[in-house]
Amino acid sequence: MSERTLRVIGLGLIGGSLLRAAAEAGWKVRGMARSAAVVTAVREAGFDATSSIEDALADDDALVVLAVPLPAVVDVLPMVARHAPYCRLTDVVSVKQPVAAAVARHTPAARYVGGHPMAGTSASGWAAGSATLFTGAPWVVGSDDGADPVVWAQVAGLALECGAHVVPAGAADHDAAVARVSHLPHLLAAVLASVGAGGGSLATALAAASFTDGTRVAGSRPELVRAMCEGNRDALLAAVDDALGRLGAARGSLASTGGLAATIQAGHLARQTFDRHSSRSDTVHIDLTAPDALARLRDLGHQGARVIAVEGTSCRLEFGS
Repeated sequence: MSERTLRVIGLGLIGGSLLRAAAEAGWKVRGMARSAAVVTAVREAGFDATSSIEDALADDDALVVLAVPLPAVVDVLPMVARHAPYCRLTDVVSVKQPVAAAVARHTPAARYVGGHPMAGTSASGWAAGSATLFTGAPWVVGSDDGADPVVWAQVAGLALECGAHVVPAGAADHDAAVARVSHLPHLLAAVLASVGAGGGSLATALAAASFTDGTRVAGSRPELVRAMCEGNRDALLAAVDDALGRLGAARGSLASTGGLAATIQAGHLARQTFDRHSSRSDTVHIDLTAPDALARLRDLGHQGARVIAVEGTSCRLEFGS
């Protein structure tokens, strides 16, 4: 088994960065992109690349990574099923439940463990990628019941070698969480940018860090933002309702008393939780072949634990910094 052979399907920002990072970590990598120009650029950078998915999937022992936008997943999976039906498969798509459902429908024999590195920039494409993109970033590794422990360990190991820390989570929990901390921010950034632009040239001239920080992701390619937000519709609706309720309360307070203390203070305290490390500092060892391993991983992920090492079919998690 070629346990350190990687095939990356899609060489945009995330896929291209993964190709670079995995190569630096000693993996034997090959990328696939439909664009001849991208394939040429990848080869000129010293990497193995092809425009043929059949060629990319020729090695049955490789770990295959889907690094395409969500709408393209259903186009790629039938080709994976045709050329590598029993492959070890993961992905880096920002929504997990739709991908898992598509895999079950189109490539049911694949040994699939979902993944999602929480890293990126407002830029896109191969040229925007970097081998250090994942350094220090959370990387979700899907931990729903039925996941193959060998593939789980390999996906988690890949994430760790790329510089990320691994967060175990189920697909539904992942989608609910990223709706609040990734997809809603994209939507709010779009609204904030539009409101700012509505102020005309003076507002544009006065825009400083608070505005530019809040609207940074509005510079992302609209079709990519639409794909991830619309693909997580139900969870995003719940997050939008929460945000609208809080904005409504702020408006009501501002209109009636002129005060915003409750909203500002709640936000300030909430933001501090993202800078505060867990008070726990213990480590936990999990045998991935144990019957309750995945349930334990999900529970520990909920508690803020992260995987720091994978050894065979066991892993070590830690709390705290």
